[in-house]
Amino acid sequence: MENNLVKSNKSGSRALVGLLLTSFFVAGLLWGEIVFSFLKERAEKEDPGELVLKDDLPVENQFGPIEKDLPPPEEDEDLNFFLEIAEFVLEKLEKKEKVRENWPPAPPSMEKIKTKGCVTDGLLSGYGKEEKNLKMINRSECEYLHRAIETWLDAPDFDEIEDNMEELEKKDLIIGMFIAEAIDTKEDLYYPNEDRDFDFSKMCREKTKNYWGEHTCIPDLKKKEYQRYVLYITKRAMEMGVQSFTFGQIDHQDDLDDPQIQKIINTMKINASLLGIEIVVGAQTNSITDEKYLKFFDYIEGGTGLRPNGNIEDGACFSRWWKKPGDWCWALLWHETYAAKANNVLIHLDWSGKPGDDMSTFARMSQEKRAQTLEKLYNYFTGQGHGFLLPFMTALPLNNGGCYGEKERYYSANKKYSCDDEGAINEILGKEEE
Repeated sequence: MENNLVKSNKSGSRALVGLLLTSFFVAGLLWGEIVFSFLKERAEKEDPGELVLKDDLPVENQFGPIEKDLPPPEEDEDLNFFLEIAEFVLEKLEKKEKVRENWPPAPPSMEKIKTKGCVTDGLLSGYGKEEKNLKMINRSECEYLHRAIETWLDAPDFDEIEDNMEELEKKDLIIGMFIAEAIDTKEDLYYPNEDRDFDFSKMCREKTKNYWGEHTCIPDLKKKEYQRYVLYITKRAMEMGVQSFTFGQIDHQDDLDDPQIQKIINTMKINASLLGIEIVVGAQTNSITDEKYLKFFDYIEGGTGLRPNGNIEDGACFSRWWKKPGDWCWALLWHETYAAKANNVLIHLDWSGKPGDDMSTFARMSQEKRAQTLEKLYNYFTGQGHGFLLPFMTALPLNNGGCYGEKERYYSANKKYSCDDEGAINEILGKEEE
């Protein structure tokens, strides 16, 4: 662990030093041009042989012979080239400064996450039309962006994420990253700590080949390559100010009889401490009831089991699948079976890509019914001390019917699309401050 941290820090240091050296080099060139122009102007009026610098070296020895027919700077192709480099370097420096201008970010408030949280699946990862989505969030009352960085079958593109983060107008947002239970074994991502690409095929849990489709699998936290991947992408995200990390279906990724998640979380929090920030780590824990295991996480997260009439159930398992002991349990995490053993509980309208899931049911409601349902659920769950995350961007089943966003397979609360729920959602989120 320590070697990886050291290597990562060295890699970051080398990049920063390289950037600074390039900046100094360009600045030196520009300063030299200014001095050169000044001396040239004086040389045209005075005897060059008498013009000396403070160290008594003749001008021609310092800069070479001065010629009166040198082209003006705007016609000097070499100078223009270096000016372009300078502009590029300064732009990169300004980007980094913009991301870091409020560094370190304030510790993530669990109260803010619970009461001002929004599900924004893939917002910063390029899902949908980025410009419209980012503008929608800038108009919103959201203060926590759950799953804004998505990793389902895709390694994070940090350049794209950084560019999208720059478009967020609120600089005190808590940003969330989802660490998915699905990877593409042919995915590419450079691993600078060891100067190589990650080998995603070495991250797979046994007997899960093509689990989510061709060349996919479920990752296994026991696999060292997957541990390296998780620690690398979370640290890179932390460097950009991301402070909430959610593991998808942790019972898929971890072995509950020989859990690895505690050491992963501990290492993540060490990395955060070295960066001078605080983070929270949660997971989709479904029907896990081991209190010691649930307490590893700052929060557990799950769906509502929403009915078409807008109601929810009060049992421990959603009755759509659970009829009797032994049936598969889709856990309703606010039930005391789970909530009493967890640090915090976050509830939202979940999705599986199959008809009848929370988001499928929600999108089929009328606009008025959707607004009523969200307000009722928000008041109910926050009234119990849990969090309820309002939907802004999520997946939908194919041919679901009802309202949708840019495409039929995606829900968006954006007023530009058929659901147009953002006004009602912002009204719910804004009431807390009244």
